[in-house]
Amino acid sequence: MAICSFTVHSQTYEIGAMIGGANYIGDVGKTNYINPNTISYGGILKWNRSARHSFRATALIANIQGDDSESDETRRQQRGYSFESKIYELSLGIEYTFWDFSMYDGQSAAAPYMYTGITYFASDALYKDIKTKEFVDYGTNTEFAIPIVLGFKTSVGTNTVAGFEIGARYTLTDALDGSGPDKGIYKGNIDYQFGNLDSNDWYVFTGVTFTFTFGRKPCYCNF
Repeated sequence: MAICSFTVHSQTYEIGAMIGGANYIGDVGKTNYINPNTISYGGILKWNRSARHSFRATALIANIQGDDSESDETRRQQRGYSFESKIYELSLGIEYTFWDFSMYDGQSAAAPYMYTGITYFASDALYKDIKTKEFVDYGTNTEFAIPIVLGFKTSVGTNTVAGFEIGARYTLTDALDGSGPDKGIYKGNIDYQFGNLDSNDWYVFTGVTFTFTFGRKPCYCNF
């Protein structure tokens, strides 16, 4: 039997946009965990299933780059590699708010939250040319990642929510920077590998979200 409560009211759905910066963590360039150096943007959709959690879907386009000349490691500076790539991701999961977030009790609402789920993304397939040492784009890689997102959101009026979040994506590949190509004739070829092949790549989104609420004020049902 479903048990409903009307003590906390919120619109059923939210739709909006996210914009900010991205950085990657891997075998080329800086090793900072949070260092947005490119523009990223996307869309976000939520179904507020209870006062504490929402089912969430996002689509994000992120540019990533790495440049050894910007690294603090002398070895990377001397090596001098650099690359650029683009990532297109789709993510589905659950956003959990640490306490009840109500926009309809006459007061401003604010709360921290976390999000995780599963991400599927496409990125440029790269390899490092043995002779020129340049990175070559030879197609598209697709892979999964695990998002780990922390954020803080606040109400703006009764129909808008603004948030700030930092979200790391742990990818299931070491090929974002071309250090471990995993496609075609370059896959597993040690002549085209470099760096730490036992450590997968990450990319991080840091930015703001703006969503607009719509739909009925729901009865939240325990399930």
